[in-house]
Amino acid sequence: MATTYDYIARNKTFSLVLIVGFTVLVGLLGWIIGAMTDYGIGGLLAAVAVAVIMAVGGYYGGDRLALAVAGARGPITKQQQPYVYRMVENLCLTAGLPMPKVYLINDPAINALATGRDPQHASVAVTTGAIDHLANEELEGVLAHELSHIQNYDVRLMMLVLVLVNVVMLLTRWFFYSGHFGGRRSDSRSAGSVLAIVGIVLLVLSPLIAQLVQLAVSRRREFLADASGALLTRFPEGLTRALEKIGRVNQAPMPTAREATAHLYFDTPFGRKVSGLSKLFMTHPPINERISALRAMGGQSA
Repeated sequence: MATTYDYIARNKTFSLVLIVGFTVLVGLLGWIIGAMTDYGIGGLLAAVAVAVIMAVGGYYGGDRLALAVAGARGPITKQQQPYVYRMVENLCLTAGLPMPKVYLINDPAINALATGRDPQHASVAVTTGAIDHLANEELEGVLAHELSHIQNYDVRLMMLVLVLVNVVMLLTRWFFYSGHFGGRRSDSRSAGSVLAIVGIVLLVLSPLIAQLVQLAVSRRREFLADASGALLTRFPEGLTRALEKIGRVNQAPMPTAREATAHLYFDTPFGRKVSGLSKLFMTHPPINERISALRAMGGQSA
């Protein structure tokens, strides 16, 4: 049976594989853009440069941007919010984690998020709605879930996924809106036609593929964080009850909800009004599936 250390090692390995894979994809997109336009080798060089700049910027500053987009205020001190601060502090002592920065989000929804590049540079934010609606064991379960994202290095993985997906989308949008499509003529008309077809298909599908990878990784990590959080508190029922309340309370989207940062939250910030094909693009597993998984760990019905 896999241990927490196994999951951490897998996340670190997958982070490296992800970087290499996306770098190859970005380079391929740059080459295609250069071959199909007047940019030539400059298209490849520009694509790689953009990818490197965004990856470095996202790695070191993506957490601050995510917190700003979420409308988080802080970091708070123990004197300002002793209830939440001490709960995070106690959970960190139990998990053997350094104390992250703690932020508050002024929103009636029950939600929280974790971000950062590693446990030494991490932040946790919780909504005022979570503090108001959740009982002690329920809020503890939610915070343990978020701290598990930090402990398992999910925060680094998801930050990298976010940055690299945005690089792919930026390149494809730049190509289609730049007005340079078709600027270069191929020496061979048939070869040029094949290149154009392959290039357009790849440029169209790349953002979709990248987003599906992002969503698949996000949903898988939520199940793992639920399990890790329940093990941290030794009380799966607390997290189970929190999810049940979230299913009833979080009906409307959060005002600060953004597609780019939705996967960082404990629960989807877009409310419960999801149906049809939109379910394929959900950043989180359905709440009933998360509850079922926790019940299987030993939670009892309320």
